[in-house]
This record gives sequence, structure tokens and C-alpha cells, in this order.
Amino acid sequence: MKIVLFLFVIFTLFTIPVAFSETITINTNKEQFTGGDTVEINGVVENGDAGDFVALEIKDPNNETILIRTVTLGDGGTFYLKFKIPESGQSGSYNIVANSEQDGQTVTETKTISKTTISESSNSEKTPKGGGCLIATAAYGTELAPQVQFLREIRDNTVMSTTSGATFMSGFNQLYYSFSPTIADMERENPMFQEAVRIFITPMISTLSIMTLADDGSEVEVLGLGISVIALNLGMYIAAPAVVAWQVKKRV
Repeated sequence: MKIVLFLFVIFTLFTIPVAFSETITINTNKEQFTGGDTVEINGVVENGDAGDFVALEIKDPNNETILIRTVTLGDGGTFYLKFKIPESGQSGSYNIVANSEQDGQTVTETKTISKTTISESSNSEKTPKGGGCLIATAAYGTELAPQVQFLREIRDNTVMSTTSGATFMSGFNQLYYSFSPTIADMERENPMFQEAVRIFITPMISTLSIMTLADDGSEVEVLGLGISVIALNLGMYIAAPAVVAWQVKKRV
């Protein structure tokens, strides 16, 4: 019996490290970031399969998240991400955090980019932080949902790439975060309400695909397409229901 117990302990000690030995390798195209730079991140999730996902989070020197992306792994567990550092990016150390689920466990790796050479101007405005998509995250159950990631990509890569878009998001965030935490809590507490919100916002998310037609940084295109999206949603969520209600009332 002692021999069996001894063998079991030895087997456990040798097999547990193997089960959790997955690692994530993170590489960047440069070791220092400069404001306005295009940054390329690549790496490998050990034992990752093609089609799996890795979540990449970029944190600025104040430890505030400036970008979150879910990237699909390629052959051999490889991944790649390309993004642009805001012109008003602060100097200091940036952290790249990668998360991937392996065998039911979350594997995390962090790479710190050393002190940057990003220049700061006293009269330059800081790019407003986007924050999280609280309502959509609660509706779809996770911030890694494709719909939530799509919203972030539109916000960070398209809308926030222009002055007018950044100004709009600054005002919008003040309104949005005044009520979104309450709605998100209600969604998490009530599955039926969560499903209703998901059904309600899905058409709106679909209309935002129009924004992908805009070139990043193009004030005219972002502004024009943004107005088109707003008009489309007003017609879909307000005008159309009002017309239907009026027709029903008229027949009654």
C-alpha cells in the first residue's frame, strides 16, 4: 500500500507541472514606443491550436487600458496584432498582457516595454480613454465576445482616430457611464433582461459595420458615416416603431 501511495505522489508531482506548462511568447517590432508609432505584436501560445483565441490588452504608464483585442491563433499557436499608439501617448513603461485558455485554465503572460521616447506637449490634449463596453459585455456574457471586440475596434481604430470622433466620444462617455453600470448589473442579475438587451442592441451593432468603410484618420469619412449610422438607428429604433404604432392606432 505504501508503494502504491508513493508512486501516486511521484506521478502527481511529475504530471501537474506538465498540465500547466503552457506559456505565451510576446514579441514586438520595437523596444521603445513613440507617439503615433504603428506597433506590431506577434507571438506564440504554446500548445495553442489554430482557431483558438488569445486576448491582448495594452496598458499605458498609468496602468490604464488603451486597447483590448481578441486575436485568432494561426498554425502552431501563432498570433499577430497591429495597432497605432495615440499621438498624445504618455511616456513611461507600457505593458502588453496576453491571456489564453488552455485545458480549462487561463494562461497569462505580460511583456513590459521599457521607458518610451513619446514626447508630450503642454498644449496637446490627451486622447479620451474609451473605457469598457459595459452594456454589451454584460449582454454577451464576456468582453471577449466578437460583438464586444467589434465595438472596441470601431471605437479605437476608427472613431478615436479623428478629432471630431474623439470629441464625440468624450461627451458620449460622460452620458453613457452615468447609466450603463446600472443596466449592466440588471443584465447580470436577470437573464431574461440580458437576452432582451442582447436582441435590442444587435441591430445597432450591425449598423456600425458601415463605419469600417471609413479610412482611419479621415475626418470627413468618419463624420459622414457616423451621421449616417446615427440617422439609421434613429429611423430603426424611433421612427419605424412610431409609424407602426400610429398605423395600429389609426386602424383601431
